[in-house]
Amino acid sequence: MSQRRALPAEQPLVMPRRARSEPRLPLRTRRRRALERLRVWTHQLLLMAVTLAMTAYGLREMHGVLVVAGITPTQVVFLVLFAINFSWITFAAGNAVLGTLVTLWRPRQPPAAEEPLTTAVLLPIYNEDPGRIGAALRVLATDLAALAPARFAIFVLSDTNSASAWLREEDVVRQLVAETDPGCRVHYRHRARNVERKAGNIADWVARWGGGFDAFVVLDADSVMAAETLIILSRRLAADPGLGLIQTLPVIVRAGTPFARLQQFANRCYGRIGGSGLAAWCGLSGNFWGHNAIIRTQAFADAAKLPILSGTPPFGGPVLSHDFVEAALLRRRGWGVRLDVDLAGSFEEAPPSLDDVVTRDRRWCQGNFQHARFLFARGFTPTSRLNMASGIMAYASAPLWLALVLVGLVLGVQASLGQPDYFGEPGLFPSWPVFDSARAIDLFIVSMAVVLLPKVLGWLHVLLSSRLRRELGGGLRATLSMLLETLLSALLAPVMMASQTRIVWQVLTGGDSGWQPQRRDDGAITWSTALRGHAGALLLGVALAVLAGWLHRDLFLWLLPLTLGLVLAPMLAWMSGRADLGRILGGSGLLRAEGGTETVLLDRIRAEHDLRPPPPAQGLIKWLTEDANLRAFHLVQLEPPAPDAPFDSDLALARARFAHHAESTTLEAALSPAQAMALLGDSTLIRALGPDAAGGLEAVPTDGTAERQVRDGSSRH
Repeated sequence: MSQRRALPAEQPLVMPRRARSEPRLPLRTRRRRALERLRVWTHQLLLMAVTLAMTAYGLREMHGVLVVAGITPTQVVFLVLFAINFSWITFAAGNAVLGTLVTLWRPRQPPAAEEPLTTAVLLPIYNEDPGRIGAALRVLATDLAALAPARFAIFVLSDTNSASAWLREEDVVRQLVAETDPGCRVHYRHRARNVERKAGNIADWVARWGGGFDAFVVLDADSVMAAETLIILSRRLAADPGLGLIQTLPVIVRAGTPFARLQQFANRCYGRIGGSGLAAWCGLSGNFWGHNAIIRTQAFADAAKLPILSGTPPFGGPVLSHDFVEAALLRRRGWGVRLDVDLAGSFEEAPPSLDDVVTRDRRWCQGNFQHARFLFARGFTPTSRLNMASGIMAYASAPLWLALVLVGLVLGVQASLGQPDYFGEPGLFPSWPVFDSARAIDLFIVSMAVVLLPKVLGWLHVLLSSRLRRELGGGLRATLSMLLETLLSALLAPVMMASQTRIVWQVLTGGDSGWQPQRRDDGAITWSTALRGHAGALLLGVALAVLAGWLHRDLFLWLLPLTLGLVLAPMLAWMSGRADLGRILGGSGLLRAEGGTETVLLDRIRAEHDLRPPPPAQGLIKWLTEDANLRAFHLVQLEPPAPDAPFDSDLALARARFAHHAESTTLEAALSPAQAMALLGDSTLIRALGPDAAGGLEAVPTDGTAERQVRDGSSRH
């Protein structure tokens, strides 16, 4: 059976690499009226006023708690740490207040053009489950072909570096290519070299095929968008030629484990308030979260090819957290970046367990810390800088919180033992820390109120919305779920603090995160794995509890929310990814967040997935040998190697092993993962697997010179 290449003709688009510092261009969007600018400035002033006023109040009260009879240097350090930490939580509270006001105001929807732009849907994948992806794309392609024929196309952009995963992808994609409606074609490209990871994957598409599309939408392997939502996004982008990007507010779905259900409920209960606040003060200097957004292709090509940072990882090299920087680069070149929170039909999945979040955070932390290289670069707007600073603070807040606790314990030790602070101001008598305990209790109550304010506002928003009440199981279940979520989040917060502090330390001491594929469904781990992974948090919790109890009973009780979470860290990690516990939660009706616009779409995708069972488990060599259609499809998709490609030792070894192993099972066992990938990437070796191959490869020498000849021969096929 003949196979065709699953790619259209290339339509190149020039994409120059941008410098870290460049002059800023004025906004291009014609909808930037004076009234809109005034509205955004008002929102920003309100947010800053709430944040600064609450921080000033908290700092004044903490100063009153600590400084009763003179201040010591240790107290100064504590006050500085308190100011940083307290301003972070007051900023979140201020954003929630702003989001509530904006939601109650009910702003009108942005304008939309009559016809959508010519749009590509890009799905970058890296060692993912192709069955899930294929089911979602088949449903999406069917709907787009029916609702907007010939306006959309889908590109699966693979950076997979596992040979078996690569073949499974192609097995799914060749069926998609053959079966989907011509009104929305599905294309597939596999990169041999994962240059610059996901950002490089997208940039490669823009440079080669971007000239054929006005816009593109980026999806992740765990994200889904309804066809109707994609069409609205494309029409909204068409209505304002100065807009470069529109980001949606994804809703978390498909939560099966306790940890995923916790995130799903929080997202549904509090997400709209937080997103509305963010959209209000960002205006047209908004952010990009890497997926579920539409981007003007020409704008992205003009503005957003990332600079390569000088130095080596973790702070140098390619930018890992590319999305924040790409949004800032678009805005610097005059393109508007906007967050639209009103669109239903934008979904994503949550990591299934606590440990999966920690694994993801290791990569995100390194990427966000790289943003420090852009904070003071030329041309970025204050809002873009604040977005990047917020990303840094999301991880820096963990060690700052731990430092605040430890310095507070030092003050407690000094007060308990009556030890003077000999590093105070020179004088005849040392200074002892003295505390106002009654004022401390009042400040604790205020601090808890600030922390809980976003949750309370989100809960009130649920109670006022009949749709949200229905999705969350009714007012009573929503209230009970909010209380349970608050309790579990309070226990998990210290565990995340300990994990993120360790991650920050690894980044600051030069560790590189690498690029690991993510788990999507199963988050289960053994008890021994949980204990090993969180033994440090457990020991830290025990040490802090013992020290606090030795100093004073009130201090022990004060720190109990923190120490209890740390001591329970292994248990929480073990329970977080248990699907059976998730089903129990689902049966109880708690942490429910279902029944919205996603139900019909996800049911269709699930049914499509169930209709197509996975291929039988077998070795990739045997599979290619026996399945002529897959072998032919794979050969057609291979791109010829570059003429100046360096000598490939993995390919040379794969050829040698191929020549010495007659059986597919022994050959596959002899190949390393890198050699298996090299074999799949060479058309001469793949052709030799077919029943019509004459003579095999025995006649081809296996030294370096012959290896170059094989590659040259491959490029002629």
